[in-house]
Amino acid sequence: MYSYYLFDFDYTLVDSSEGIVGCFTRTLEQLGRPHVPADNITRTIGLPMPIAVGQILGTDDDAVISDFINRYKVFADEYMTPGTHFFPSTMKTLSALHAAGKHIAIISSKTSSRIQEKFDRDGGAELIDFIIGNLEIKNLKPDPEGILLALSRFGAEKSEAIYVGDNIVDAQAAQNAGIDFAGVTTGTTKKEQLESYPHISIMDDLSMLLKL
Repeated sequence: MYSYYLFDFDYTLVDSSEGIVGCFTRTLEQLGRPHVPADNITRTIGLPMPIAVGQILGTDDDAVISDFINRYKVFADEYMTPGTHFFPSTMKTLSALHAAGKHIAIISSKTSSRIQEKFDRDGGAELIDFIIGNLEIKNLKPDPEGILLALSRFGAEKSEAIYVGDNIVDAQAAQNAGIDFAGVTTGTTKKEQLESYPHISIMDDLSMLLKL
């Protein structure tokens, strides 16, 4: 087994689709924009927020995207954490790794405070060494900056760590960082898409990580 386990958050440890779809829908309604089907929104989960918003709105106008994100954040403060749910295997897996003396960090395109809020509300914060979100780095996935920062904080060698995620950008970030990758199919990315990148395993359930 590895000594350092680095995780994505959305669709890897949690199903945040209820919260994200709800916040996107409310923001679209506030702006008087056309309704966007939930499936279109969930397919953007895991992408950096400006990219996700740009895809949903069909624009690359930075001012329009920034305005949307600022409005979205107001709804997220109220609805995101209640609409985010740990997958059944998440706490069991994290607890087993922690009990085995492994170090755990989360590297996500989400705001770290939002992730911390979820753990503080539902328990399990003691299992996580630290969280690196979109405000702690300049370059989001697939750039390896977040992963490399985590390795630096741990003082870990690349060979000692693995990154676990559900999205192509996670696989790309691990590849760019030069560390092993394990994919989970609990998101909207298909297994064959994840398999097209270097990987140790593509798992149907997070608990399979304990068998690597």
